[in-house]
Amino acid sequence: MDAHTVDFLSLPVRRLRADLALALRAAAHYGFSEGVCNHFSVELPDGSGRFLLNPQGLLWQEIRPDDIVLVDGDGRRLAGRHPVEPTAMFIHAAVHRIAGKACVLHTHMPHATALTLTRARALDTRLSQNAIRFHGRVAVDADYRGLALDAAEGERIARAMGTADVAFLGNHGVVVCGPQLSHAFDDLYYLERACQFQLLAAASGSPLAPVADDLAAEVARQIHGERQQSDLLFEALRRTI
Repeated sequence: MDAHTVDFLSLPVRRLRADLALALRAAAHYGFSEGVCNHFSVELPDGSGRFLLNPQGLLWQEIRPDDIVLVDGDGRRLAGRHPVEPTAMFIHAAVHRIAGKACVLHTHMPHATALTLTRARALDTRLSQNAIRFHGRVAVDADYRGLALDAAEGERIARAMGTADVAFLGNHGVVVCGPQLSHAFDDLYYLERACQFQLLAAASGSPLAPVADDLAAEVARQIHGERQQSDLLFEALRRTI
């Protein structure tokens, strides 16, 4: 048994695998998944650059902890019984390494992706209270270049993201990041809700009414400074999904 397998079977990593599988099943429950595509990943906390990732070919709702795979900073599989999808290796390895993100959630969830098809490419973070939580935390990569089938494209996406927690990828989808899975998943959930609200309001035909920038900045600071709700949501998901 090599060192990677030993780490993969250790109690802390088994817990991370369970949390990652839960996040994937919860995302499927809320309609954030798309076939067997898209990926969630979380770095091991040992500074090695290795991270856990969902495998190729499984629906999110069927994924269990034993299905999660371990890959290195270059996206090579180190442990786990399933293969890894190429675009997952290139995007996630780059965002972990270049943007320095511990948790990376990439989806084509409907309402957020719909906004990437507009001229603005992204959410207006001055509209609903759900949107305001993302004020000052969003980057836009409007330069769609097709599937991320090489390291250069993954690195380009990671650099476009910079220090932001959320990236809207033009004509593609979104990437949501966080320091731990409960925080990243909470943001993923509220991002899709905020995008849904914006699209519903726009469909009414009435002019939208964003709040002032200074108020949006203050409310974003209040929400981001208290993340107990994120942990409580994740534990509720653990009990119910």
